Amino acid sequence: MSIHKGRHALITGGGTGIGEAIALALAAEGAEVTITGRRMEALEQTCAKADALSGGIHALVMDVSDEASVVNGTAQAIKARGNIDIHVANAGIAETSAFAKTPLDFWRKIMTTNLDGVFLSCREVVPGMLENGWGRIITISSIAGLKGLKYGAAYSASKHGVIGLTRVLSEEYMGKGITANAICPGYVRTPIVERNTELIMKRSNLSHAEAEAAMSSDNRHKKLVEVAEVAEAALWICGDNSGSINGQTIEIAGGQV
Repeated sequence: MSIHKGRHALITGGGTGIGEAIALALAAEGAEVTITGRRMEALEQTCAKADALSGGIHALVMDVSDEASVVNGTAQAIKARGNIDIHVANAGIAETSAFAKTPLDFWRKIMTTNLDGVFLSCREVVPGMLENGWGRIITISSIAGLKGLKYGAAYSASKHGVIGLTRVLSEEYMGKGITANAICPGYVRTPIVERNTELIMKRSNLSHAEAEAAMSSDNRHKKLVEVAEVAEAALWICGDNSGSINGQTIEIAGGQV
């Protein structure tokens, strides 16, 4: 029997991309999955995909940049399906700005979603994990959390912060059945990357293949990472014999970062 069967997983930003892929993978393993996001339409589309396969995914509108939304939403999920066993802090935004031209409100918007949101969602699930004596926290950082990203001061700083927070969680709850690890993908084939590919096509008069190659050039193997690769890593981190994987950064970028 899968270790995920009957576990309650909460995934922020679960309506698209990486979050959706992890939600579907966990549901296929028998987990009860709560996915959150700001748009119910996107969440319901993910639920429909699960219903066509194995079911087990439940939609909940939540804005990780709003403390009350996170507190109330997490409480609602726990009331409906019990304490959170697996938490994937995935919600985030990826926008760039030249450093010297970056306004403070832009900086704060990125930090509020990408770092504050991870802090809030993790804070709300930890008590239940402690009560159960078991928990798996997976934060979705980025290769930008390991190195500087040109024109990405706010984004890179936020993702570095996510890794720092993850390491603190791994230390603070060590020996209590809870692990915390960060997945650090390179450029992944997601709707965000597709939109950026289209922007490159328009700006540079490139074909789709050429624009995609430009997007994936920072991945060491020079191709986009597939969401299924990230989802498989998440299953591994919270699967059988994973208790000694703690405080780690799992880089998925086609080579050494």
